[in-house]
Amino acid sequence: MEKKVKRIGVLTSGGDAPGMNAAVRAVVRTANTKGLECVGIRRGWSGLISSDFVVLTGESVGHILTRGGTILYTARSDEFMTEAGQQKAVATCKMLGLDAIIAIGGDGTFRGALDLSRLGVPVVGVPATIDNDVGCTNYTIGFDSACNTAVECIDKLRDTMQSHERCSVVEVMGRNAGFLALYVGISVGATAVLIPEHKLDFQKDVVEVIQNSRLAGNTHFMVVVAEGVGSALDIGRRIKETIGIDPRVTVLGHIQRGGSPTARDRETATRMGYHAVVALAEGRGNTIIATQEGSIVEIPIEDALKMKKHLQMDRYKIMEAMQLGISSCR
Repeated sequence: MEKKVKRIGVLTSGGDAPGMNAAVRAVVRTANTKGLECVGIRRGWSGLISSDFVVLTGESVGHILTRGGTILYTARSDEFMTEAGQQKAVATCKMLGLDAIIAIGGDGTFRGALDLSRLGVPVVGVPATIDNDVGCTNYTIGFDSACNTAVECIDKLRDTMQSHERCSVVEVMGRNAGFLALYVGISVGATAVLIPEHKLDFQKDVVEVIQNSRLAGNTHFMVVVAEGVGSALDIGRRIKETIGIDPRVTVLGHIQRGGSPTARDRETATRMGYHAVVALAEGRGNTIIATQEGSIVEIPIEDALKMKKHLQMDRYKIMEAMQLGISSCR
């Protein structure tokens, strides 16, 4: 970047994630320490097109660290995917005197960031999605909070499934990735975990696992299904048809996006927000703030969008070992 940054815009886009507010707070507070002004863009890229904004100060973000969701709201914008929409966004940046944008979200947000950067507006991306499926970073803001919410819900479901000696099939989010489902499944001691990264063999992965658990003396079973595998209702129906038990199906849905962020998400969001502002203040734009092996790194947006993240299948092997080693004590 050649132009010295004096005023930056910050927005949240795509699906909301616990910790987004912590990232916004970090951006604003860090900008203040660098002598930069900060403008919040409401409703994501759509708000940048329509000039929907609010001036942010250190005081105005003083009580948002613990809040879930995003005070800047979020929305998807088909218009921003067009050249005309992007030109309107550039015009808003000029009108508000925004020298750069910090965009908090997932891959879709970063593709928009790349388009905007190609039109001359420096952008820094901060990865936030409960799916943890952004290829360039080990961790995305919101994942830990979503996992803890799902674990809490499933623990409560287990109580009633155990009392009634039933099978529960629980669908968790994650889009086309199984990070959330596998992490949660291991954490709750699920009877079976179905993820997109492992081709489903219904007989082996579901039927035989439940049968072995029953032979070991268990009378209640917990099956965790990633939404990328398919409908939990269909899995429940197949279980009933094949084994003869009548599962109770629960789709956790958007409850996983809500709630106060965990300590991990608050701390990670704060570090990422801080480094995003530092990058702009030091003249580095068009990059994604990522975590690699516990450290914060900067990756050019174009390179970041080409990177793929693969599920650590050693975790799946650990989950299988827990199934094989099942006993009457679960």
